[in-house]
Amino acid sequence: MNPILISSSPWWRQWACALCLLCTVMVAAAATEAPPDPDRRVEVVTLDKGEISRSFQGTLRGREYIDFQIAAGAGQRLGVTLKRGNAMNYFNIMAPGANEALFIGSTSGRQARRILAADGVYTIRLYLMRAAARRNEHSDYELNIALDGKALLPLSPTKDALVRGTPYHATATISCQRGEALPVRCDANVIRRGQGGTGTVEVVWPGGFKRNLLFVKLQPMASDSREAMTYTREGDVTAVSLGKEERFEIPDALVAGG
Repeated sequence: MNPILISSSPWWRQWACALCLLCTVMVAAAATEAPPDPDRRVEVVTLDKGEISRSFQGTLRGREYIDFQIAAGAGQRLGVTLKRGNAMNYFNIMAPGANEALFIGSTSGRQARRILAADGVYTIRLYLMRAAARRNEHSDYELNIALDGKALLPLSPTKDALVRGTPYHATATISCQRGEALPVRCDANVIRRGQGGTGTVEVVWPGGFKRNLLFVKLQPMASDSREAMTYTREGDVTAVSLGKEERFEIPDALVAGG
């Protein structure tokens, strides 16, 4: 995938700095506002200019777990690889604000590489499976976290006006479906990241469950779900499916405008 890259400008440099600061605040807030947990440790992952990966080594024991948190943008690629001394040692990946993990190591293995659908702080949680934790087992680990590619930045409000009081360029109501339930109407919001149908669509079900989908030139490229994504075109609507559990009908006009 060769995403559309938006050329930098003074405005966008300011935006990028603001995003960095916001993500740092989010990490700090997550660490300070969460209920105290003696088994949890937070590691904020920062990459120096020109650096695309960083490795962490240590020993995990019993119920201990570590949340490695990294700020990233939509369209970037996050890669994680684990070398471990205990076969019960795994990691999960959680997208910012997501209702569930987008990668679960115990079912998907010790290596992940994902295109990211939304901006924010991503969490790589390193842990021992419950049975090993109860036995107070330990694992020597080496975790490599890589982040490459340029983020697809939101279009400037001077190029595409925002819905007042929101970070979105447009909103709509779409058809969506979960599992075997009948289709319902969901709120859908878009952050446009380029002309011609590049942007992040956020779908919100009644009740608050959220899903993010990244489109590039009207083609679905990534989501914050661990399920495989497929799609079909039906006129000027893209029907996106995530495994057998979720389905959305996204009109071109929402993603691209018109």
